[in-house]
Amino acid sequence: MLIDTHVHLDKFDDSDITPIMDRAADVGVGFVISAGTTIKSTKRCINLSVNRPNFFSGVGVHPMDLEAPLNDGDYETLRDLALSSDKVVVMSEIGLDFMDNMPDRSWQYSAFREQIYLARMLDLPIVFHSRNSHKECFRILREERAYQVGGIMHYFQGSLYDAEAAIDLGFYISIARPIFRLDSLRDVVKKLPIDKIVLETDSFPQPFKKNRMNWTEPRHLRDILQEVSLIHSREIDEVEQIIFENTRKALRSKWANIVKYIPSA
Repeated sequence: MLIDTHVHLDKFDDSDITPIMDRAADVGVGFVISAGTTIKSTKRCINLSVNRPNFFSGVGVHPMDLEAPLNDGDYETLRDLALSSDKVVVMSEIGLDFMDNMPDRSWQYSAFREQIYLARMLDLPIVFHSRNSHKECFRILREERAYQVGGIMHYFQGSLYDAEAAIDLGFYISIARPIFRLDSLRDVVKKLPIDKIVLETDSFPQPFKKNRMNWTEPRHLRDILQEVSLIHSREIDEVEQIIFENTRKALRSKWANIVKYIPSA
């Protein structure tokens, strides 16, 4: 079974969701986890999961989506949303983003720390975003004891040193479609222990691609798996099983919730 650990299917129209999930199931994707990026988006992710057994959700506010510092009411709402459904299986998507023109860094630091605290209190694995901010992400994860819940470093494109630092903190490394275009990433993946890799597509509407069927969807997870298998010179079925086990371990505290809906998992 393939598991897409990170999508943004809440950004699609309702009419798109079932066809997207059907195409994913056709290539062996057992379930997806849709990440919240704001309180509104988190609510939609949870709502989408309610009537879809193969759809799970995260709760969180993305650093790029901060319009003001998060306040006590925001954190209370996130906590209540996380407790509102057993389909919530991760604190996602949280982190830091130091690209130009991003929200105030003091807001980002505070939101990251407080959401890590929430994850620890709720025993939710963390899926974190880091762009131009790896050193600071790792520092905060360490200081806030994020290793107590572990989780996943999302959409990884860093160095081997970065990957090893994340692994040392108890996180798995999530590989997505950049593996097809970044030789540096392929080199890192080749050196990474295969038992520390999980997969994602980060699926999101891509209207800049004129052909709708070229948009990234969870169905592309099969292609990513095949590429990881080639890089490691191992049989695809073997790698699929290893990555399944990695994902199970990364989501360990919430795996029982998943099995309730997907008994074969």
